[in-house]
Order: sequence, then structure tokens, then C-alpha cells
Amino acid sequence: MSEFDFTALPANDRYNLIIGLVTPRPIALVTSMDASGRVNAAPFSAFNYMCADPVLIVLGVTNRPGQKDESGRPIPKDTAQNIRVRGEFVVNVVNEDLADAMNICCLDFPHEVSEIAEAGLTTIPSTRISVPRIAEAPASLECREVITVERGNSRVIIGEVVYAHVREEFIDPAGPYIRAEQLHTIGRMNGAGNYVRTRDAFFKLPRPTLAEWQQRKK
Repeated sequence: MSEFDFTALPANDRYNLIIGLVTPRPIALVTSMDASGRVNAAPFSAFNYMCADPVLIVLGVTNRPGQKDESGRPIPKDTAQNIRVRGEFVVNVVNEDLADAMNICCLDFPHEVSEIAEAGLTTIPSTRISVPRIAEAPASLECREVITVERGNSRVIIGEVVYAHVREEFIDPAGPYIRAEQLHTIGRMNGAGNYVRTRDAFFKLPRPTLAEWQQRKK
């Protein structure tokens, strides 16, 4: 078995290993807004939900590689800067229908160019926060920043979900539950351009009770 000391490995080697081991990763197409009202959209796969009461999500955002400000501090990406300013953001869920547009939003466009427009997307107002959501997304989560933790060249942003928008066809009112097998979200795998579909990939693994497990062992 190969062994790796993450405290000694170069950052790029750590990245290559961890993105191949933590899979599949859900993708958040995050909309944020700067102080002048310019809306940014960027996808992140260092993302997940952590708690349900309240609902807290975590977003990992690295700094701009090799870029520093006049004081020598690393320059954060637009998403992190905007969340620092506004304290709000929207997680737009990415499914197969949104995959191509999400991929375009990955491009490093000049600051004056809107990746939302380039990707053929449109925004609509959110309900509880000032940052708009993406109209074409099958679901969107309005979030308020709780805390941002900085370590090294990364930021871990924890946000609380304060409002959710989900298309009716993906809601089972009996729960309410999400019809995840119809939502067809995609996940990020290892390396550039590697993704996974959830379409036709579901399987059930019922959790036994303790009594059932004990009986099975007899």
C-alpha cells in the first residue's frame, strides 16, 4: 500500500490525491454579488451539507493561485470576496441539464465579462437575500454566511440555508421529499473534466435494526 505524508507533500500532489479519493462530490454553482451589484457565478465541488438543524452547508474556496495584494496577502477568488462583502450567496443545484452552462462558468473570464451571460443563463431575485439565483437551476438554496475560516491558501465558508426553491416536478409532497432519482444531479470525480451521472445509478441498501443484525449473526 502506498503511503503519503500530507504534511510534507506539495499542494498540487495533495490535491490530486484527495479529489480522487473523495468522490463523487456534489457541485454547487454559486451565485454571489460584489459591492457594486455585479453578480458572479462559479462552480465548486468542495461543497456539501453538514447539519440539518439549522441546515448548514460548507463551501471550500481557494485563493487565486500565485496572486497577492499590495500588502502581500493572497487574493481570494471573486466568490469569497463577494461573500465577505455581502455575507450572502446562493447554491444552485447542478443537474445534467445545467452541466454545460456550469462548465462555461468555470472559465476565467475577465472581470468585466459576465460568465452568467456567456453561459446563456439568467438570474431571478431571491426571496430572503439580495443575491439572485439562477432561473434555469432545478433547485436553489439561499444562504447567509455564518463564519469563514481561513487556513493557508483556502477558505472554508459555512453558510446557513434560509430559503429553498425546488421545481414542482422534483417534489414528493408526502414528505416533502426530493425525487432524487428524477433530479439527475451530477457529481465531480478526479481530474479535470471527470464527472459522474446519477441517472439510473440508484440502489437501495436498507439499514437493519439492531435486533435484525443480532438475529442475522446467530
